[in-house]
Amino acid sequence: MNIAFFLIPKSHVAHLTEGSSFRQGMEKLRRHGYTAIPVVARDGRYLGSISEGDFLWNVMSMGSVDPYELEEARIDDIISDRTPPVRVTTSVEELLDRILDQNFVPVVDDRDVFVGIVTRRSVLAYLMNKGAEEACS
Repeated sequence: MNIAFFLIPKSHVAHLTEGSSFRQGMEKLRRHGYTAIPVVARDGRYLGSISEGDFLWNVMSMGSVDPYELEEARIDDIISDRTPPVRVTTSVEELLDRILDQNFVPVVDDRDVFVGIVTRRSVLAYLMNKGAEEACS
């Protein structure tokens, strides 16, 4: 099996583009109900992710939640590499090992271009369905 089976394509994934403001990032997280979100360069490369905690700690260090200041501040300085990507050619075993520690795993192609994510939910749903099918046989 290929990890592309679990892939949610970039076109269906909420993500931020480098240079986005803090306000834009926080609004996107809130609107979609996510706790972390991928960040993509203007040329499509995966740069990292930003979590609610990243926003919280940086807003606290700014000392203000003034909407103007949040619009002026950029996410580029708080992008984290705590959610490293896997290549689309990665084995399912390696994906399973990675998904244990993350809610989602970013997937990139051979040029490091972001192509989508694999969520823990999609992997668990597959495994549950497979287990139910085997139990019925």
